[in-house]
Amino acid sequence: MFVSLGLLQSAVMKFSLIAAIVLFALAQGSFSQDDTNLDNLSQYFEDLKNKVTQELTELISNQDLANQAQTFLDDRKTQLEPLASQIQDQLRTAAANVEEQIKPLAANVQAQLKPMVDNFQRQMEAILQKLTEQAQAISN
Repeated sequence: MFVSLGLLQSAVMKFSLIAAIVLFALAQGSFSQDDTNLDNLSQYFEDLKNKVTQELTELISNQDLANQAQTFLDDRKTQLEPLASQIQDQLRTAAANVEEQIKPLAANVQAQLKPMVDNFQRQMEAILQKLTEQAQAISN
């Protein structure tokens, strides 16, 4: 009985020692993981700081770029206004020339169409007159 009790105690001691080593290994791994989490957290804040710095730099640069763009547009507008005025004058001249050429053509077409339109009007008036006479004859 004492022998089996001694073997049992030995087994329990061995099991306890193995359990303690496993717990120690798990604890060490947990602390190691905490270090990794701490390193990850530190890296996250470092990345966040760099990103905010970069975005602020870009924002300041973009405002400067916006001012440069506005200046560029104002300069180009100043340069293009005389050109736009010249183009408007040329278009007015071209429109006047086209109008001068089209007026005689329009008068010629109107002169040719007037007799046909007058004839068509007379025919329509005659048809309307007949319809009116027939409607009166039916109503009587």
